[in-house]
Amino acid sequence: MILRDTAGPALMAAGFVGTWNTNVAAGLSILDEGAASLLAGNVSLAGKPLPVEAALARTHPEDRPWVFERIRRVRQTGGPFSAEFRVLTATGDVRWVLNRGTLVPDHAGMMQGSGAYIDTTDTHAKSFIPAASLPQIQDDPLITAADHCIEAHAAIKRSDRSDLRYLTEALLSGIGRALAQRRGN
Repeated sequence: MILRDTAGPALMAAGFVGTWNTNVAAGLSILDEGAASLLAGNVSLAGKPLPVEAALARTHPEDRPWVFERIRRVRQTGGPFSAEFRVLTATGDVRWVLNRGTLVPDHAGMMQGSGAYIDTTDTHAKSFIPAASLPQIQDDPLITAADHCIEAHAAIKRSDRSDLRYLTEALLSGIGRALAQRRGN
């Protein structure tokens, strides 16, 4: 089969690092060798259940708070997850990693998830911008509203209430337009 012969090199060319699987109830994730090496900093941890702090031990200190907060939120709501953040290698180099995956309830209703890490360092041509120099978005009421609305929308999507789903979609659209207008000023 052609795909089997080309998938490995294609994934490597695309920056594929590795995969993760998580059991939310247990609070543990399992990394493959590539992910364990770069994200946990120890390839021997591959295949072993790890708490998120150990699985993402190499997350850049400035990115840790918001990355772990996003993980905490998706573990509560389920649904898709995407975050691009920095990691520090054993030599102190900074790499950018895109974490994409999804969390869904299993047959017993327990939240489970899986995803992959992609190295996106080459797409960041300029020097890294220290978090301290960025505008503080944590106290931004529109960002906070967007976060809460995303959580509400994810919960409502799991129900049969299309009327409420349309309302949350309209609210998200309105918040998005407000943020875009502000950015254009």
